[in-house]
Amino acid sequence: MLGQNENSEQLALVKKKYGFDKSTSTQFLYYLNDLSPVSFHSKNLNDYTFLDEEKYTAVKLFSIGNTTTVLKYSYLRESFTKQGKKVSEVLKETLPNTFVLAVSAITIAIILGILLGIISALYKDKWLDKAIQIFSTFGMSIPSFFSAILFAWFFGYVLHKYTNLEMTGSLFELDDFGESMHIKWKNLILPAVVLGIRPLAVVIQLMRNSLLEVFNQDYIRTARAKGLSEFQIIKKHAIKNALNPVVTAISGWFASMLAGAVFVEYIFGWNGLGKEIVNALNTLDLPVIMGSVLIIAVLFIIINIFVDIIYVWLDPKVKLE
Repeated sequence: MLGQNENSEQLALVKKKYGFDKSTSTQFLYYLNDLSPVSFHSKNLNDYTFLDEEKYTAVKLFSIGNTTTVLKYSYLRESFTKQGKKVSEVLKETLPNTFVLAVSAITIAIILGILLGIISALYKDKWLDKAIQIFSTFGMSIPSFFSAILFAWFFGYVLHKYTNLEMTGSLFELDDFGESMHIKWKNLILPAVVLGIRPLAVVIQLMRNSLLEVFNQDYIRTARAKGLSEFQIIKKHAIKNALNPVVTAISGWFASMLAGAVFVEYIFGWNGLGKEIVNALNTLDLPVIMGSVLIIAVLFIIINIFVDIIYVWLDPKVKLE
């Protein structure tokens, strides 16, 4: 943090500022206090837990002796390498880009995965089914970082004059004069496709197997006996009942994409949370690393709660308790 200008006095000041002069257990409690919306602070200027108005805006609830209890937003502290920039600001700048990438990738996986899974189930054991199964097997086998390198090289370099796609690039880029930022949606195509390949392969397999299982149910045979077309059977009866395992997989993959986008973002130069995590690891920027892990964990929990609610809509037999 201090670089070549390090001396004993500056080192002591930094340790005091960040609480490094305390025991590990005390530092951990201080960190939890910063994270908690309801936190406790000292009125003593020399205490690390002194309520610093520059760190965060807090509403004072009550005071007992030398301790003040406040209500505030979670404080993720400051980056070690970005000249005192708050971790929350770093996340605010990078998380939206990762979210756009993850949503785009999972959308591709859902649409193509369900469609190809239905086709595979309808043409079971035919050449089309076997071709789709080979594709999904390759999709699950190839690591994201390897497919990212291949896609960037092939579509961004070899076929650049036909695709007009770049090997690297982010959602927002400076114009040629370096004055303003512009959105470049074409930079989203390659990383979104690469990130969506593995969940796409999983959705295909799950949709195919689940749909084949549903096709063997009595109510499907009854629907066919009543003269309903195959399209009506799939649309009104089969798909909804076959989606439960697919929804489970999609929720898990979407949450993991927020963390799994690390390699893809770094290779394509996408300025998202994944790339920021790699940079933080390289520079030992611990507050950014911890803040990123925490926000990913929170999003993972929220997504899983949302999926439980979707289950109720998909299957009325499931009840929220």
